[in-house]
Amino acid sequence: MKFSHRVDIGAPDEAVFRALTDFTAFERAAMRRGAEVIRSSPGAAITQGTSWSLRFSYRGKMRRLVCSLDRLTPQSGFLCRLESTGFDGTLSADIIPLSKARSRLTVQLELKPQSFKARLLLQSARLNRAAYARKFETRVAGFAEEVERRQT
Repeated sequence: MKFSHRVDIGAPDEAVFRALTDFTAFERAAMRRGAEVIRSSPGAAITQGTSWSLRFSYRGKMRRLVCSLDRLTPQSGFLCRLESTGFDGTLSADIIPLSKARSRLTVQLELKPQSFKARLLLQSARLNRAAYARKFETRVAGFAEEVERRQT
């Protein structure tokens, strides 16, 4: 299952990249939502190869997710590899400068089931794909609005 959303942001690509790679803020946001987040190298600079282990409740069950930063290209974006029980996936974010003051952000999330149980879970999610896609697009658009708001 793949989700993708593209949004134009009224901010230079450097500002979008800075906000997009503020992984500490994303860690805090996940913790506020009840997730347990452990970085592989706490306190060290976040570079290619950094990974996070997350534990969170989803549909009444504790889930575990490992996110590894596979690519971190300055001013361009990143690629994270996701591994969970029964699922593998990728999360990528790419920034394209449109002008000095505008950028285009493309975010893609792809999940692939690795077990029969995961296939069933993903099949039920496909039935409600439109709702999940709207939620994904709303989150990406909200991020874009926040970046623009910081610029003014």
